[in-house]
Amino acid sequence: MDEFSDENLLSGEAMFNEDTERLDNPIRPKLLEDFQGQEDIKDNLNIFITAARERGEALDHVFLNGPPGLGKTTLANIMANELGVETRVTSAPAMDKPKDLAGLLTTISENSVFFIDEIHRLKPTVEEMLYVAMEDYELDWIIGQGPSARTIRIPIPKFTLVGATTKPGKVSSPLFTRFGINVRMNFYTQEELRDIIVRSAGILDIKIDKDASFSLAKCSRGTPRVANRLLRRMRDFAQVVGDGIITTKVVEQGLKRLEIDSYGLERHDREILKTIITKYNGGPVGAETLAISVGEGIDSLEDFYEPYLIQQGFIKRTARGRVATPLAYKHLGLELHENQRLLF
Repeated sequence: MDEFSDENLLSGEAMFNEDTERLDNPIRPKLLEDFQGQEDIKDNLNIFITAARERGEALDHVFLNGPPGLGKTTLANIMANELGVETRVTSAPAMDKPKDLAGLLTTISENSVFFIDEIHRLKPTVEEMLYVAMEDYELDWIIGQGPSARTIRIPIPKFTLVGATTKPGKVSSPLFTRFGINVRMNFYTQEELRDIIVRSAGILDIKIDKDASFSLAKCSRGTPRVANRLLRRMRDFAQVVGDGIITTKVVEQGLKRLEIDSYGLERHDREILKTIITKYNGGPVGAETLAISVGEGIDSLEDFYEPYLIQQGFIKRTARGRVATPLAYKHLGLELHENQRLLF
């Protein structure tokens, strides 16, 4: 797994201690003041965290949603750091049965942070147990079978559930309404990404020119994870084919070798656009048909590729399917189809 990934999930037994710190990404911020971008989110979280810490209470449950790579896992760890409590990290697919959730919640400490990634993938039986745990800090447990079966409630320490997802629409309404703090993370600006690149370069002792850092920011798809990954690749190019310093020239050569253009589009992004234009006359084309045509899973298409392509204005989602915009034609150097001229 890429060391710059925000999805370096630990097992459910992991605690927030010095061992966990060493496993963490070295460039991952530990405090809100070190977290770059998302200023409104940071300001609000700082108020909520400060208030909870001063009252000696658990922070209200937090729902984090947004595209992958924006720092949802990082924010969960920061909340625990700011509150001065332990954190437990897991993912919804890892909790197959209610007993898996019970094992985690009965061994956490008071006011700790319990982070669940991909929370939209919780099994219904696990989710139902989580309802009571979030509201009453108790677990419903059935003892016995048949007519003699009875339900007992097991008290658990108060905790803060931080749920993260890239698909908020797939989270059930009963679960969503139990979160007191809803945080929607957006793509980063080029200036914010440049600051992230400069900060990461300083931590990793990478020399990079100011202009080069901005060039990298421009093609980082609005995502810190992509920015950090590109920074590491440019470090390799600068070390082997340069003089050890990441310059604009090194970035240009490196991006060309990686087949990344000025918009941050990779070869597969361009293949998606070309497929819509050349095979389906610019669209509309359904997501499933498009995914099959480009040899990609529909989840990857909708979660990773489409959000950025839509944000940058290359495709549009319509009731009938995906449509390539005039910008896509211009970027690929293709002529706009007659039916698309009429559409736009």
